[in-house]
Amino acid sequence: MSNTPHTNLVYTQKDLCKVCYTCVRECPVKAIRIMNGQAEVMIERCIGCGNCVKVCSQGAKVYYNSNPEVKALVASEHKVAALLAPSFAAEFSDIKNFKKLVGMIRSLGFDLVNEVAFGADMVAREYEKLMDLNGEKPHISSDCPAIVYYIRQYHPGLVPYLAPVASPMVAITRILRKKHGENLKVVFIGPCIAKKAESDEVDAAITFTELRYLLASEGIVAEEAEESEFDPPFAGKGAIFPVCRGMLQTVNRSDDIAEGNIVVAEGRVNFRDAVKEFESGLLQSHHLELLCCEGCIMGPGMSKGGKRYTRRTQISNYVREKLNRLDNEQWQQQVETFGDVDLSQHFKPADRRIPLPDEKKIEEALLKMGKYTLKDHLNCGACGYETCVDHAIAIVEGLAETEMCLPFTIEKLHKSIEELNESNDKLATTQLALKQSEKLASMGQLSAGIAHELNNPLGVITMYSNILKDEAPEDSPIRKDLQLIVEQADRCKGIVGGLLNFARKNQVRLQETNIESFVKHSLETVIKSESVKIEFISELSNPLLELDQDQMMQVLTNLEKNAVEAMPAGGVLTVALSGNGSTVEIDVSDTGIGIPEENMDKLFTPFFTTKEMGKGTGLGLPLIYGIVKMHKGQVTVQSNADPEKGATGTTFKITIPRKREL
Repeated sequence: MSNTPHTNLVYTQKDLCKVCYTCVRECPVKAIRIMNGQAEVMIERCIGCGNCVKVCSQGAKVYYNSNPEVKALVASEHKVAALLAPSFAAEFSDIKNFKKLVGMIRSLGFDLVNEVAFGADMVAREYEKLMDLNGEKPHISSDCPAIVYYIRQYHPGLVPYLAPVASPMVAITRILRKKHGENLKVVFIGPCIAKKAESDEVDAAITFTELRYLLASEGIVAEEAEESEFDPPFAGKGAIFPVCRGMLQTVNRSDDIAEGNIVVAEGRVNFRDAVKEFESGLLQSHHLELLCCEGCIMGPGMSKGGKRYTRRTQISNYVREKLNRLDNEQWQQQVETFGDVDLSQHFKPADRRIPLPDEKKIEEALLKMGKYTLKDHLNCGACGYETCVDHAIAIVEGLAETEMCLPFTIEKLHKSIEELNESNDKLATTQLALKQSEKLASMGQLSAGIAHELNNPLGVITMYSNILKDEAPEDSPIRKDLQLIVEQADRCKGIVGGLLNFARKNQVRLQETNIESFVKHSLETVIKSESVKIEFISELSNPLLELDQDQMMQVLTNLEKNAVEAMPAGGVLTVALSGNGSTVEIDVSDTGIGIPEENMDKLFTPFFTTKEMGKGTGLGLPLIYGIVKMHKGQVTVQSNADPEKGATGTTFKITIPRKREL
């Protein structure tokens, strides 16, 4: 038997790999390495079972194509025999007459077409002798090459327990070479990928799917093929070998608990469990019949989509018909003729185990996946490994990646989305603030120009109207008109002053201030109804900063007054202080009616107001903006006026530096 499966026996077509980790999950020996999200088959660890080929829905896992070698053999001058595995009846159920299939295979250029089932007949006799002579010594069946590779590579201590019997494929090869000479070339045709690397005695091995491709490429169809019988020696009951318990039925043995000490296990999970229990001593008195697949009828070289029990029935029907027409005397004569052929097989360990990494490194890998406690070990299997610890070990061994952990990746994705949303919100706020700042800066320049131009004529109007008023007699009707002119001129002067405050660039008189005491003092002057409550919150460790107290008091009283007016039915006015070593944030919040979304970008525009005529000039917020700007600070607003979107209310956030930069 070969030391390792054929180079590149199974490999990945990377452009088709979709990173689903199904191959990792289905590989019984975890011979899959994930690198940069791509699944790579590790030849040195592979046992050739082909599970990854069977389960890959994208067709990314493919196996070595032996058809070119077969074509070269049949084109050579050598005599070539095709060895057809007994599971052919389950694969080629579309060809009702097996003689048609034999004729089609001959049409490819084969000189002989033989049944591997006769090799199974002979091997069954060897197993029967083994069980009779060494009944107390347990054995592990050796007819499945993937199982043999698994024992040799991952449980080398169990190699002495492998039955020293050749597989049916090797057995029929030796028998045919005795009959036709050592120069005979043989090609195995069956459902198994591992057969390609099982023995150097076989010249080539192809799967049933490869045979179908060969027939199609040569244009050979059943309707046009001539019927042909298998070449002798003819098989008997060994044709039932490919189904689970087939070997036992061939040797007339049972795995019934009450009758014998034989354990049958099939499939990637069951055969491993049986081997582990056998190795631990729990099954030391039992013979193990192990199949890597769920019987050869479900091998990776079979056409996809076949039903297990339907295939089993097809094998059963074929064997029944075969035994009905079998010439038992002739079959017995064939068995005696080839009874002296050496059907022994001996195996050597080929240890491929990787020592377990240091526990500290395993723990580090777990921490990288967010596995801080045992509760974090979900063992969901999405990564392809049975437990989180197994995944961590694979990471340390360089076989897996942290991102394979689905819960960890989802949580990481959620955090990334949250951070992205937060960044988008900040960007949108910054863009809006920049747009508003540019708009207000332009309006500020315009307002400053208008205010300066109006100041002089207003001064003249005020001065001369006052002079005329003083000169007018007390009882003169014109005195009332002059008084009205003076009042309106003063009002205009106040409006112009507001415009200058909005766009002002004059100096601020900074002085060190305890902002907590300052805010509390501003709240003491708030005029409110009993239905409005006031809350003050401070998270500052250092309440000191530099500001112009007179101007900043205007900011706070304006905002607090607006907040109260926004809560005609009552609510809560909250002023909260927070900050760090370089800035202080003042949040003035209310639970009022909120500001409609369409008005948000107009808030700091001079003369814009939603108040009734005569109750506001629309210069309060522009004044606040101007003062905060002079303090080298920022003012932002968040508001909701739609109850369906949540609680209504408005928050003005003022951020000012603790010390003004020179």
